[in-house]
Amino acid sequence: MRDVFYLSLIGIGLLISGNFARIKRELWQLIPPKLETKAALDAEDIYRKAEAEIRAELDQEYARKVKILNEEHEAALRKPADKPAQPLPEPELALGTVTDVRKLRSGIPFKSAVTVAKGGIASKERVDQTSYAATYQLSLRVPEPAKTIAELEQTNPAIAKILPALPAMAEKAQVSPWFTKLYNNKVGRIRNDANSLNELLTKHNLYDCETILNLRSESGRKVLFMQAEMDVVSDGSDGDRLATMPEEIVNSPHYQPFTSYGWPKQTQTPNPMVAGWEKRMAGARVEMADKATSAARKAWLKDRIGYLQRGIADLKGRSFLIADYDPFIVLPVNVLTANDEFSPNAGDYAVVIHGEKVYPAIVGDGGPTFKVGEASLRMAREINPKANSYSRPESDLKVSYVVFPGSREKERSAPDYEKWRQRCHELLGEMGGLGEGYQLHQWEDLLPKPAVVEPEPAPVNEEMPPLVPPVTPQVVPPGKAPAIPAITPQINPAAPPADAPAPDTAPGSP
Repeated sequence: MRDVFYLSLIGIGLLISGNFARIKRELWQLIPPKLETKAALDAEDIYRKAEAEIRAELDQEYARKVKILNEEHEAALRKPADKPAQPLPEPELALGTVTDVRKLRSGIPFKSAVTVAKGGIASKERVDQTSYAATYQLSLRVPEPAKTIAELEQTNPAIAKILPALPAMAEKAQVSPWFTKLYNNKVGRIRNDANSLNELLTKHNLYDCETILNLRSESGRKVLFMQAEMDVVSDGSDGDRLATMPEEIVNSPHYQPFTSYGWPKQTQTPNPMVAGWEKRMAGARVEMADKATSAARKAWLKDRIGYLQRGIADLKGRSFLIADYDPFIVLPVNVLTANDEFSPNAGDYAVVIHGEKVYPAIVGDGGPTFKVGEASLRMAREINPKANSYSRPESDLKVSYVVFPGSREKERSAPDYEKWRQRCHELLGEMGGLGEGYQLHQWEDLLPKPAVVEPEPAPVNEEMPPLVPPVTPQVVPPGKAPAIPAITPQINPAAPPADAPAPDTAPGSP
């Protein structure tokens, strides 16, 4: 049993070692190797973020399989010792057809039927293509994008009041090609998973986008308008603004300390995530040095160490947004790297509308190419205080994302919420402004501030002579000379009286 267990672990190691090719293949799909000029500016940030997401997904898959093996191994060890064999009754073949209808975890209604019939000897049945066969058919409908103001008002009845110029802009709007690309990516992923009998994209995440429109105002301002749900991201770190983070985050192999929007570090305070990454790298080196570690596992560890080294160097040189504190939205990485006049960059300004509330933000991160409608935990909690990393603030398609392509600042820097608010106000003005009675939300800085140390008072020197009180200025009536105050001579107690004889100037003087 022990040998079987170790062989299974080796099998998993070989499986995981094949993930190098998968990582490269998925990154190739997310970010083409030859990027246009605009996208090249953000290529490094987007690539790093995409690689981190893919690796986190593979790590979770690896941990899940190892956990199953451990449970099976422990269950086998708990079995009682073999007992003397007892004659078993002759079993009967379970022939016939059994049907089952259930809803998969992904929310898809699933009907299955298994038919069992009696066949010939196994050596013949194993070469017959019809002896063990399955037919799997999955059907889905791709939605049409909402185009008219009436369709947009179905998800938010107040949208035309909040954005008075939107009805006129919607009349000339063009459906963004990213809407079609988004659903093509969803369908492609579903086809691959269905053909491999893998877990499918949930029905909720299939229909997560109502529309993506290219709008242009009378002033010429370009706007990418998206109507979707809101999922939550909890990524990011910045030692300059948040020197400490909870241990469970620092030591988590799944927490992503990067966001696509980053800027050079300004202080010597280390990023708190560096300690956790260095600890993981040290553990990987110890495992690599162990003679019992398989070659496949060592290859995986070598790749992992290289990834951790690159990440640590980045964490030591740059700062990133913090999802718990900074309000930002997430767009698919292929949108952020596209050479399209309506495609935003990381750092472009955006406005989020939910109900009758309007929130200023920026495009802060890149996400998967098969889903939209994501925002930072800070944004999510403002919309719904109960939101967390596992509970979205809005499950319906009731969130409007108004993004201003080409609006980001030339120099990246730490968040300035009031500046963000002012710029979003100006950009909204370029597309007609907000309706009467509506205003942008004002974000409060919730980052913990360092304690202010009050300076100790200077010590009082008791030997110093007291200060002479100030003289009150005298008011002189017109035509009269000012009275001269009497001056009291200051007597030095150490000095001799005025009528005392002069001291001897030298020893022996008369």
